[in-house]
Amino acid sequence: MIDPCRFSRSWPAAIVLMLLPAFSAQGADFYVDPQHGDAANDGGKDRPWRSLQDVFDRGWIETRDWESLPYKPDAQLVPKNEGAPIRPGDTIYLRSGDYGDLVIRGHYNRDFITIRAEEGQTPRFRSVRIQSASHWVLKGLHVSPEYGQGEKPRTMIFLESHGWRGPVHDIVVEDCVLQSAADTSRWSADDWNRLACDGITAQGARITVRRNRLKNVDFGISISGPNGLVEHNVVENFAGDGLRGLGDHGVFQYNLVKNCYDVNQNHDDGFQSWSAGPGGVGTGQVKGIVLRGNVIINYEDPNQPHRGALQGIGCFDGMYVDWVVENNVVFVDHYHGITFGGAVNCKIVNNTVIDPNDRRPGPAALRIGNHKNGTPSRDCLVRNNLVSAIDVRGERMTADHNLIVDNPAEMFLDFANADFRLRDKCPAVDAGAAEAAPQTDIRGTVRPQGEAVDIGAFEWTEEPPGR
Repeated sequence: MIDPCRFSRSWPAAIVLMLLPAFSAQGADFYVDPQHGDAANDGGKDRPWRSLQDVFDRGWIETRDWESLPYKPDAQLVPKNEGAPIRPGDTIYLRSGDYGDLVIRGHYNRDFITIRAEEGQTPRFRSVRIQSASHWVLKGLHVSPEYGQGEKPRTMIFLESHGWRGPVHDIVVEDCVLQSAADTSRWSADDWNRLACDGITAQGARITVRRNRLKNVDFGISISGPNGLVEHNVVENFAGDGLRGLGDHGVFQYNLVKNCYDVNQNHDDGFQSWSAGPGGVGTGQVKGIVLRGNVIINYEDPNQPHRGALQGIGCFDGMYVDWVVENNVVFVDHYHGITFGGAVNCKIVNNTVIDPNDRRPGPAALRIGNHKNGTPSRDCLVRNNLVSAIDVRGERMTADHNLIVDNPAEMFLDFANADFRLRDKCPAVDAGAAEAAPQTDIRGTVRPQGEAVDIGAFEWTEEPPGR
């Protein structure tokens, strides 16, 4: 039953009745169908609207915005579109069709409103921009500049904090599919530079990016606000950096980043971070980031066009404070496998860092050294890492139970196919230290399985699970 108190008197009764949708205990359900909908409908399952952007532009969402602009940190949020049919807790289901460029601006919800693909449907957008807003969920959207005409967007999904309009925060992007183009097999280097878009860029606090698939992009996923969560995403075929984490206390876990295209002067990284302070890049701190269970692969095909040397985890402009880097697999043709230039109280434990060959640049190494300004790293723990090379320098550094891989074919189950599970009785088995080791390996296998913790991201098991 619909709660009559839900709608304000500012909305005429006839309009309220027309716009009542199907209602569930968790909120109301609305529907948009760009092929068969109509703006005159009520948004119900059998009477969907035609345009999602029209829903925002017509003020059909009850939300909040700042009492005045420009935004100031002490500003108050006030009601906006009181009595509108769509409210926090509701879901807007999208059916197949082209939605163009969606802009959500100045919508700060008290609770999450979900915009999602209806089961079995493929809603297609050229771009999505959420500016100065909060508490939105985007789920199951397909985004590409190929879906429609117009100027190519720089970024396919952009979560933007705006100096005049205010910050963005508390946004979830999950189960979306993004691609600059479906097929880039014939792209030249110039094509990559002209046509590739960035995938997801988020500037605000508490952003979650989960289970998305990004393909043929410039930069993949970039998070610059605090307390972000980036997990279980795939970034495949990229020309910039796969992942970027610039905000404090972010978590990047169980992501797959693979196939770097070297088409310009960018120093490509699977994951990159840098600090910013009063003096610019490298004059601040990035605190408390967790990198866990990520897989970074330079290339799958040795004959890949525009194949270059990818830096794995590159943190060159510290200081990096209180980081945890554990259970990651870094498989790159570069001497920067995992590199920190200026680290304080960081824990780098049970990672596998391997080079695909013995040619330069290489070997892929785990490195901790001084900040570029000469400030030494200090008080870091480097333990149980399985690496092609290692170089740890600084004050009060602890580096133990790390193992150099001289013969990858003897160490790993199938090195030729990038399967880094351990062989039975190889030197890494039962050779690690239990203290500070993660309780499970990259696959969730409990440690230890034998007499002691194994070295590297994988714990050996008698019956190894499927890949």
